[in-house]
Amino acid sequence: MSEQQQQSGDARTDEAVSQFVERFAAQLVDAGMARMPARVFACLLASDSGMLTSAELGERLQISAAAVSGAVRYLSQVNMVSREREPGSRRDRYRVHSDQWYEALTRREGVLTRWEGTLREGVVSLGEDSPAGRRLGETLAFFEFLQKELTGLLERWRDHRDQLRAEIDS
Repeated sequence: MSEQQQQSGDARTDEAVSQFVERFAAQLVDAGMARMPARVFACLLASDSGMLTSAELGERLQISAAAVSGAVRYLSQVNMVSREREPGSRRDRYRVHSDQWYEALTRREGVLTRWEGTLREGVVSLGEDSPAGRRLGETLAFFEFLQKELTGLLERWRDHRDQLRAEIDS
């Protein structure tokens, strides 16, 4: 057990953390994420600070600097992690934020809006009475429904999150 674990009374082990990281990463891969970004993301998520350097990621995951670099490049592009300069150093740290899932879903709203516009054009181009036009129309209706529901869902999440934080702070 590490000194930090002994001081905090935390009974977790490095092995248990590693098993969690690999299990969650495998589930992210099953959902469509590439393997290395999934492992790096899960590792950051499982770190107490939510922030690690490239060297720390490489050591914890037993991967090369190049593998870390490629993974964090992807994760940065999709806004799942942010890069910060370590104070007084030239090294970068990579951070996952506590509101990461909320932020990811919020950004998806823009994607849905673009898809809706393209689907509307597709319905017009294919003819709304054609089989393909009807199929696109139903897809469009689904995304419009999802967009409306997602907005309300995110508002309810913010209220719920604020209530949880207030309970923890009191």
